[in-house]
Amino acid sequence: MTEVILHIYDVTNSGSDKTNNTIMQINKIFKDGIGIGGIFHSAVQIYGEEEWSFGFCEQGSGVFSCPAGKNPMYTYREAIILGSTNFPIFKVNQILRELSREWPGHSYDLLSKNCNHFCDELCERLGVPKLPGWVNRFAHAGDAAVEMAETTALKFRQAKTEIVTASKVAYRFLLGVTSNNSAASPDSTGNSTRGSPRIQGTWFKNLISAGAKPSSSSDADSHEENGMLQHQRADAEAPLRPTSHRDF
Repeated sequence: MTEVILHIYDVTNSGSDKTNNTIMQINKIFKDGIGIGGIFHSAVQIYGEEEWSFGFCEQGSGVFSCPAGKNPMYTYREAIILGSTNFPIFKVNQILRELSREWPGHSYDLLSKNCNHFCDELCERLGVPKLPGWVNRFAHAGDAAVEMAETTALKFRQAKTEIVTASKVAYRFLLGVTSNNSAASPDSTGNSTRGSPRIQGTWFKNLISAGAKPSSSSDADSHEENGMLQHQRADAEAPLRPTSHRDF
């Protein structure tokens, strides 16, 4: 049985003193002041004086080691004992070899696959608790924000497609209704507008809204058609209005 030690650094490798000082202030306020997190690098020490972590490189594995607490790229902060593992050293070396293959340097991502994610994975395989939540909270929050934005965009695209599809189905349904009404009631010689799809659609709309049935008398039909023609003429002369819509 041996202890698993987590080493925490402030990320101060930007190459700009101003940026590095800003990060130190962020960590001081958000971690030391209110305890919610900061911008940190982490590494795991087990068996020996080396610590193991993960970083970006164009070729080969991103898994690397250096003397524990001595990474020259960052500013050392603290060490945390995560627990103890029962794995012997040869088993730990096997785990590190597996992770070296699974974590190539080019796959590094600041939000979704950084050094803290690697240490979480290593600790899980060693059978000890993962990193404290504050170590990688900023990356988790950023990754969640990106995921939420992508999900929202996907839902909007899906909703837009469903609206267009529903509109097409509704149009075809109404077109089929007007076509069937036209076929069932052939035009008479003196009534050439009775089979018009617009007239039939208007009649169908009026029928639904009024809840009435068409009269069987010729006088009632004539009166009804005159009313529909006037309604059609009014629709044709009315100015077009923009259609309102709601974003999802």
